Amino acid sequence: MKSKAYDAVYQDMEAVVKAADGLTTKVILETALLDETEKRKAAEMAVAAGADFVKTATGFYGGGATVEDIELLAASVQGKIGIKAAGGIRTYDDAVSMIRSGATRIGASGAVAIIRNEKADTDYWFGGIT
Repeated sequence: MKSKAYDAVYQDMEAVVKAADGLTTKVILETALLDETEKRKAAEMAVAAGADFVKTATGFYGGGATVEDIELLAASVQGKIGIKAAGGIRTYDDAVSMIRSGATRIGASGAVAIIRNEKADTDYWFGGIT
């Protein structure tokens, strides 16, 4: 996306969807590394490629889900595919904000604490190894 090799990015997305052969697919955008135009274009390409979800982040590159990014992705995919908010979601209120903004799934390492309305302070890095 950063080099604007949009055809190559789209072909990669499409190839993964095809290889998945009906299994659920998600395109991870790493929204913290993309500008607004790149986020919008990547989300639109994910829809066109037949992916099931776009996801905000892996959690390995800083940043994560923001309300603004979820709203942008929701406007871009127009309900055609799901949106997984991931990265930095630590509280019940964070999760609710993401859902209200358009997220259809939440990815959070501290899900149990969030569900209990406690602050999740887990900071996983490579499966818990810091």
